[in-house]
Amino acid sequence: MSQLAGFYNGAVGLDYDVANTVSIYDISEAGNTVTVVTNSPLDLNLQVGATVLIAGGTDLPAGYKGNATVTAVNVPNAFFPPSFAFRYTAGTSALAEVTESPTATASFPRAIDGHVDPRQIMDVGVMNGNLPAPLMAIDEDDEFFLTLTNVGMIMRPDLFEQHTVHFHGYPNASAFYDGVPDASVAINIAASFTYYYLAPDAGTYFWHCHITPPEHLQMGMVGQLYVRPRQNRVAAGTSLYTARTAQNGDLRTACVSATDILCSNPLPAVNTAVNRAASGNYAYNDGDGSTYYDVEYPIQMHGFDPNFHFVGMTFNPEGFADMKDKYFLLNGRSYPDTVTAGPLQTQSADGVYHFSQPLSTIIDIPVGKRALLRISDLNVSEYHTLASLGVPMTVIGYNAKLLRDQSGNNLYYATNSITLGGGESLDVILDTCVTRATPADPSSSCTTPIPVGTYYLYTPNLDHLSNDAENFGGQMTEVRVH
Repeated sequence: MSQLAGFYNGAVGLDYDVANTVSIYDISEAGNTVTVVTNSPLDLNLQVGATVLIAGGTDLPAGYKGNATVTAVNVPNAFFPPSFAFRYTAGTSALAEVTESPTATASFPRAIDGHVDPRQIMDVGVMNGNLPAPLMAIDEDDEFFLTLTNVGMIMRPDLFEQHTVHFHGYPNASAFYDGVPDASVAINIAASFTYYYLAPDAGTYFWHCHITPPEHLQMGMVGQLYVRPRQNRVAAGTSLYTARTAQNGDLRTACVSATDILCSNPLPAVNTAVNRAASGNYAYNDGDGSTYYDVEYPIQMHGFDPNFHFVGMTFNPEGFADMKDKYFLLNGRSYPDTVTAGPLQTQSADGVYHFSQPLSTIIDIPVGKRALLRISDLNVSEYHTLASLGVPMTVIGYNAKLLRDQSGNNLYYATNSITLGGGESLDVILDTCVTRATPADPSSSCTTPIPVGTYYLYTPNLDHLSNDAENFGGQMTEVRVH
């Protein structure tokens, strides 16, 4: 958690710099027991034993000030509901009661506890737009709870737009949580809603807001999402074919093409006798080790139309038919920012620097190893193409489905470029090995690697290799083999 806070520096609930602080309406003492009544609840989940910092100016006696350990919560009082009050024990007695102090406050020390309070959501979240939005990576069989809070837009307080979260192409537990407003709920400004997901199928997905999708996708309400397969949890040295066969014995995980025409991940046609590698992971429950990789990189392709954003920001009607992207992005950045390590920060309207583009697109691959690129396209106006120079590409999955026919034959294909439209995803392997000790096992040692060096992943669409009027940049990044 501390590493995440240092990396994102301002993500709601993950920031040392924001203490949850409320003003104190009344503070009094009986014996050594201090009762604090605040103007709003310090925390809806305030617990006995929590540490609270009491601070204030000269009107607040020094005996009240400092760190205090909460001894009672939900205390009945003469001013506000019980949830507004708590107690602690002071080291000094006979302290004078102070009511309506202009300076007295109660706050949690700056720390990370994973809990998100409304104040952080409004004070920090409204200023922390990221492109892409936060990445979500979960394992098959996980239960995942996601709370979306609609904080509105500081630049357009006249708008009262709803928002949703839609996991694109994802097998939802219920249509109620799908995020499509026709069949589920939408969240109004100042409201929150918790989505529930069960992760049944591995693959590369993505998520976005499904309210006026062309507009909200253009505005950056898109994020990456992928599900890791059960096969990753198989013990090292265990037969992958045997492990995949065992899944057919459970109706919840079974995929038998002979009886289920929707089965997209049947047993491989041939038992390659490949065992679970001691390291690395797999993109799918392949049963033959063919989707093995050593490192993985999510890459989301976007387009950005500055004119559309300017029109919307200046209270003018947006012309959807005139939408024309001028910047072409990988993980929210154009080259050369795509190869700048770490998050990029910009100064927001509050004068504070916030990380707006947290993910670079540098692809580091140890020589002789394999990288999985989880590529998705969220552009709303154009197709995108990515080409690889010098490092072979093998496409193993399309739209979160393993490329395998009903008879179990792998339909992977080798290529030097891939093309996607908005709403599509691909799983692509970059292999830096020409020959392996055991050709049927991608995790085996490499006997003939490609040369060490810097290669390029770029778009051959020349008009996408620019940053608006600057004839340089666009959708390009580096593949560093070392």
